[in-house]
Amino acid sequence: MSTTLMVIIVLIILAGLYVLSTYNKLITLKNRVKEAWSDIEVQMKRRYDLIPNLVETVKGYASHEKNTLDAVIKARNAAMQSTGSIADKAQAENVLSGTLKSLFALSENYPNLKANENFLELQRELTDTENKIQASRRFYNSNVLAINTKLELFPSNIIGNSFGFTKQNFFKLDDSEQEAKKPVKVSF
Repeated sequence: MSTTLMVIIVLIILAGLYVLSTYNKLITLKNRVKEAWSDIEVQMKRRYDLIPNLVETVKGYASHEKNTLDAVIKARNAAMQSTGSIADKAQAENVLSGTLKSLFALSENYPNLKANENFLELQRELTDTENKIQASRRFYNSNVLAINTKLELFPSNIIGNSFGFTKQNFFKLDDSEQEAKKPVKVSF
């Protein structure tokens, strides 16, 4: 066997190993993105389950705040039913977060509610869940960054495109959600 033929065979084997390695890395990254999204969904489900209990607790103390309570339930239902893109889901989740802030702001005007043990526990659990959702979003977005970067770098972009891998969307706030970060004004 000639040296040239040996070199060609070694190069073909190395190229094949590189393609295999890159493909496996892309599969790993794709699965990490799925896992991270699943973490977000678990925390959102927990939040969805806590909200009705919180609303019922508030109803007992602030029955004339029907509009705020209805807005929270409406936002919860919209978020639960959102099946569109990641951006659509993020939009619905951020609206829900904004309505929850309004609900918590109500407690400032009702000392008995603010002192209610059940309300305080639900508020603590919901705050904890919100923090876990934020951590899950960061985990998801870091995995999206990793796969998107791999799909943009040469030569892994050629391999990724050849096998049908696509860039993923970040779970992010847009300008309208930045308004939700401002303090809620409650007036009577």
